Amino acid sequence: MKKRIFALAAASVMAIGLAGCSSSSSDTTTAAQADAGTTAAAAEETEAAAETTAAESAAASGDVANKDKPLVWFNRQPSNSSTGELDMTALNFNDSTYYVGFDANQGAELQGTMVKDYIEANIDTIDRNGDGIIGYVLAIGDIGHNDSIARTRGVRSALGTGVEVNGEIDSTPVGTNTDGSSTIVQDGSIEVNGQTYTVRELASQEMKNSAGATWDAATAGNAINTWSASFGESIDVVVSNNDGMGMSMFNAWSKDNQVPTFGYDANSDAVAAIAEGYGGTISQHADVQAYLTLRVLRNALDGVDIDTGIGTADEAGNVLSDDVYVYREEERSYYALNVAVTAENYQDFTDSTVTYAPVSNQLDAASHPTKKVWLNIYNAADNFLSSTYQPLLQKYDDLLNLEVDYIGGDGQTESNITNRLGNPSQYDAFAINMVKTDNAASYTGLLSQ
Repeated sequence: MKKRIFALAAASVMAIGLAGCSSSSSDTTTAAQADAGTTAAAAEETEAAAETTAAESAAASGDVANKDKPLVWFNRQPSNSSTGELDMTALNFNDSTYYVGFDANQGAELQGTMVKDYIEANIDTIDRNGDGIIGYVLAIGDIGHNDSIARTRGVRSALGTGVEVNGEIDSTPVGTNTDGSSTIVQDGSIEVNGQTYTVRELASQEMKNSAGATWDAATAGNAINTWSASFGESIDVVVSNNDGMGMSMFNAWSKDNQVPTFGYDANSDAVAAIAEGYGGTISQHADVQAYLTLRVLRNALDGVDIDTGIGTADEAGNVLSDDVYVYREEERSYYALNVAVTAENYQDFTDSTVTYAPVSNQLDAASHPTKKVWLNIYNAADNFLSSTYQPLLQKYDDLLNLEVDYIGGDGQTESNITNRLGNPSQYDAFAINMVKTDNAASYTGLLSQ
């Protein structure tokens, strides 16, 4: 603007000067005025060109508002922790927002079926006290977490111990239920070789420690010691919402007492323990999840179709088959599919940190230049996320040319994480793993400032 004012002033002075020298010549005056107009127009064009150049420069330097940068929620889907209803506001935060996790209901059904199949296959030996009741105890990770809710429901559904409330199986912990009188669960039954056995959930509780951290392995280890002291040989099966808690119970009691224990996540130590009597676990295809978490960000950063390198092969040949994941557009969510890991196939899953071969090809750095990503793990001590998920992420970030800052939380408070998102402008994209599923606004609020 200053350039334009100066040009106009200069043109005016020139016109006045010319008029003073040749006031009798109207032709000269007209010519001077025309020149002044031309000069002003040129100045305006110069200013417009300068503004365009500045805008282009800003775009080229990645000057994008934080609220418009790619965002992936992972492992914890934005949702109401009481009802499970998806938080579509968070999932639609911007046009480059998605969720990556696994199909919780499909995995829950697999775990329940795995436990039921094991009982039926080992019915001659599994009833430790011979009372005709197959008693199990259940370690619940987080009563407000959709995955935990689904897994609890999956086991109760498969074993016939679930009670419906408002059309859904109740996932509430029962405390103790040695006599089968609980209204939260009911006695189920299994018929094998013409004989009917009662199936009873003897006890269940949320594994939350005194500091408030859920999915707590140490708490589960203490719980099994308490339960075994109370129920003794009535415990025939141990079931856990994850392997971290499952392995804690296995090592504390069930291994020595030869009681099959079932978990979830296919952590390396749990898979190896199958050879020592661990009943089985569920692989949620962490290799596929970790890839999707970063691939979705890579595609958004590159401005290419979101399906690139996922359902459609990229130039390096990376592509996923439709038997390992699903995409639900209405939920803006990618879900990896689950696989049961048992004594029959556990040797195929001994290393949980190996990348998935079909999507392990390096991207060309010239076409996919390095971008910076802020990524947090809700709890740095979480067995699955720290021992399996993050190591996979660290392998994929190299393959996808992403520079990732990994932030580990305490598993208790959202502020422990959000306080370390003080300068989001230095990042090109974000991957967020919340402590609680209904705290998405704690993060989007920061990105919207």
